[in-house]
Amino acid sequence: MGRHAASVFITALMVGGAMAGSLKAQAGAAAKAFSPPLLSDGKPDLNGIWESRNTAYADLEDHPARLIGDHKNARLFVPAGVSVVEGGRIPYKPEALAKRKENAANQERLDPMAACSMPGVPRQMYLNLPFEIAQSSKFIGIISEYTHTERIVPLDGSKHLDGIDFWMGDSRGRWEGATLVIDSTDFNDKTWLDMSGNFHSDALHVVERLSMVGADTIQYEATLEDPNVYTRPWKISMPLYRTKKAERPELLEYECVDMLLEDAGIQVIPSNDPPAKK
Repeated sequence: MGRHAASVFITALMVGGAMAGSLKAQAGAAAKAFSPPLLSDGKPDLNGIWESRNTAYADLEDHPARLIGDHKNARLFVPAGVSVVEGGRIPYKPEALAKRKENAANQERLDPMAACSMPGVPRQMYLNLPFEIAQSSKFIGIISEYTHTERIVPLDGSKHLDGIDFWMGDSRGRWEGATLVIDSTDFNDKTWLDMSGNFHSDALHVVERLSMVGADTIQYEATLEDPNVYTRPWKISMPLYRTKKAERPELLEYECVDMLLEDAGIQVIPSNDPPAKK
């Protein structure tokens, strides 16, 4: 590249960077200026069916497209995607990173969701399946299309339970202005964060923040803290999009248990009769 061409290229990069910064600032200002519709209690109306439109369900970090496990079927693949982790990488302790690599190498067998287990938090929020938010002044319900997984989040200021571990944790919510904050603890250590083996221990603490930034867009953030696995707290962020009623008038069902029964050679009969072996 000649000196003149190089100069033009560098100038273009500087202009492009300035424009990107300006657009980002404009988007931020627009988000702050947005006034969401309110319910009778004065809180933003989050009711509806929502979904992420990224590949965080496959891997929270940067990842190339790849086949799932040792399958040779080109339809069984993970699409490429960019990291939703602030800073790009999850801050694992060295021994935890070794376990994460082992998990990734055996993903198809070790992923708890491969056995139809509940996804955990925050994984529920960015599965490649939609979820519904049902909101009142007393609680927030988050119901996933995946195997009837749900969370009931009280807004009454009550404290977390002690001495009990849950697949989806124990969640408590509060409003900070127009932002819904969900604080979750009391997890077991049996869930993953994605399909690539990213994991946590039973010391996990998750704080989620949901803010309406458009008529059909929520900015979602989750800060994860687990001193057994990570060197420091870390954050993911992504937009969530409302699904229009014309596209999907109701939440459908993903019955993972039925699929397992069929794989085991048991006929699934949609009635009150017990399933019969084939």
